Amino acid sequence: MSLPTTTPAHSAEVPPQPGRAPRSPSSFLVRASRWSRLDTKASPYVYIAPFFVIFGIFGLFPLIYTGYVALNDWEVGADTHTFVGLDNFVKILSDNYFWNAVFNTIGIFVVSTIPQLLLALMLANALNKRMRGRMWLRMGVLVPNITSVAAVAILFSQLFARDFGLINWLLHFVGVSPIDWQAHKWTAWLAISTMVDWRWMGYNALIYLAAMQSIPKDIYESAALDGASSRRQFWSITVPMLRPTIIFTVIISTIGGFQLYAEPLLFTGGASAFLGGTLRQSQTVTMYLMEQFYNKFEYGDMAAVAWLLFFLILIFSGVNYLITARLESSGKRGGKK
Repeated sequence: MSLPTTTPAHSAEVPPQPGRAPRSPSSFLVRASRWSRLDTKASPYVYIAPFFVIFGIFGLFPLIYTGYVALNDWEVGADTHTFVGLDNFVKILSDNYFWNAVFNTIGIFVVSTIPQLLLALMLANALNKRMRGRMWLRMGVLVPNITSVAAVAILFSQLFARDFGLINWLLHFVGVSPIDWQAHKWTAWLAISTMVDWRWMGYNALIYLAAMQSIPKDIYESAALDGASSRRQFWSITVPMLRPTIIFTVIISTIGGFQLYAEPLLFTGGASAFLGGTLRQSQTVTMYLMEQFYNKFEYGDMAAVAWLLFFLILIFSGVNYLITARLESSGKRGGKK
C-alpha cells in the first residue's frame, strides 16, 4: 500500500499574478540606493529651508515692499500714492540734515567701536588666565548686555548730567569746568559711545574668549620655552590666530553701529528726541528715518532713507572687511618672512 504524496501548502510556489511582473531583490536595492542618494542631497536643503522661508516672509518681503514705497510719493495714512521714481532718493540726498545724520553715525561708530573691540580683546585675554572665580567673572561681563537699554540710558544721563553728574564732579578735581555733555557734538558722541561700549564690550569679550580657548596650548608652551613674555605671546600668537574672529566682530559692530538708535534717542530725550538735540548734534540715520515718519509723515521718504541706510551698511561692512582681510594677509606674509 502506498501513501499519497502531497506538497505542503506553505512550500508551494506562488504563481505570478497576471499583468504584474515579479519583483527581484536587485530592484529593491536599486530603489533603496536612489532614495539614499536623494536623502543625502535633499536633506541639507530641507533642514535650512525653515530659515529661508521665515526670512522670505519677515525679511525679504519687507525689503522689497520698502523699495516699492520708496518709489512713491506716499504720506502716512493716505489711501492713494503717486509713482515718482527716484525723486525721494534725490530729495533725501540733497538734504543737509541727512548728511549731518550720516556724519554723526560714522563719528559715534568710530569713537565707540575701535576702543570697544580693543578693550574687549584685552578683557578676554585677562579672563583666559587662571584665577579664582573665573566662571563668575566671565558671566559677570554679560550683565551690561542683558540690562535694559532704557535703564542704561537713564543711568548714563545722570552720570553725564551738567549740574550734578558724577563725571563733572570727578573732572572738577583736575580743574575742568562743568561740561554740558548733551549740548555739543563731540561731548554727546563721547557720552553715547561710553554707553555703547559699556553695553557691548563684555559681549565681544566672550566671543574673543571662546576663540582664544580653541588655540592649542602647545604653542604657548613652546613660546614660553623660547623665552617669549606674556605680552609677546599675546601680540604674536593670540591676535594673529584671532583674525577671523576679529573680522567677524568688526562686521557685526559695523552693522550695529550704523543702526544705533535707542542710546542717542534716550540720552537726548525731550521734545527734540528724534532730532538728537536742538542742533541735531547726536542725530543718527535711524533717528533721521524716524523723523521722516513721525514728524513729517513722509512714508516714501522714510522708505528711501531705509534703503540708503542699507547701502551704507553694505559699503562700510565691505570696506571694513577689506581692511581687516588686508591686515590678515599682510600679517601672514610677515610671519612667513
